[in-house]
Amino acid sequence: MLDENPQDGFTNIASSALQKRLYHRWNALPGNLKGIFWALIATLLFAIMAALVKALGERLHVTQVLTIRQGIMALISAPAIFSGLPGSLKTKAPLLHGARTILASCAMFFGFSAVIELPLADSTVLGFARTFFMTLFAIVLLKEIVGVHRWAATIIGFVGVLIIVQPTGEAGLNIYSLMAVLASACAALVAIIVRKVSQVDQPITILTYQAVLVGLIMLPFCIYFWQTPNLTECMLLAALGAVSWAAQMSNIRALRAGEATVIAPFDYTRIVYATVISVIFFGVWPEMTTYIGAAIIISASLYTMHRESVRGRRVQQPVADKVT
Repeated sequence: MLDENPQDGFTNIASSALQKRLYHRWNALPGNLKGIFWALIATLLFAIMAALVKALGERLHVTQVLTIRQGIMALISAPAIFSGLPGSLKTKAPLLHGARTILASCAMFFGFSAVIELPLADSTVLGFARTFFMTLFAIVLLKEIVGVHRWAATIIGFVGVLIIVQPTGEAGLNIYSLMAVLASACAALVAIIVRKVSQVDQPITILTYQAVLVGLIMLPFCIYFWQTPNLTECMLLAALGAVSWAAQMSNIRALRAGEATVIAPFDYTRIVYATVISVIFFGVWPEMTTYIGAAIIISASLYTMHRESVRGRRVQQPVADKVT
């Protein structure tokens, strides 16, 4: 029998020590900073998801795309669901899950239809109206206190989005533009409900109920409008399901860790991700207004992160003083 290489042992110990340090540093972060981290990941994945939906919607009906997407998300979640039974399906807020399912179905149908029919940039910027709905609903429903800094970050970030897209002309006030705005309102309510539900249910439970129930609602329409997907579309549908699952999980963790009105401004980074995706995959370079708007968005987001870091230290300092 060959002896174990001592170097491998040292490497494993060092790796374990590094993981522990990172774990402790992560736990020491304020909840809002953790939420911001997950929100940035979620917005990237949602931008990729929108591009996949638009590509698939060229031939397949939106309800078919939605149903297959939800089915794949449920399959991905299946191992965690079955291993955790019955706890993985146990909820303390069944009525909230029911309301969330209906609102999520409306948000996805209206939102995906807008993504398919409108220019991607226009549907993206119209979707940012969700931030204003989310801030309003957070104040009314969650009783969150919104200070000057958070309002400023939200408004400045939206100004940056308007500079980039300048939603005039093609977007117009047509039915799909109205669908995008309505989807934003429904999505904001969904986010508020997730914020409430995530305090009592596990992320896998929250995702499972939405994936299964929304899929069941869309199934009859999917059957009626069914078109057999080709090989490329099958691959894109599989990617859509996987990306959507990861995006939803990241979004749930963001809302679970941070306050809704803190997370909201970071949704603006989606337009930055969308610009990068457009350059890499479609060869479309942004105009100078995009660089200006992106700088404003990133500055507003970084300022919010800085304010939350300072606020977190101020909160932790009195606790440290009492302990010492």
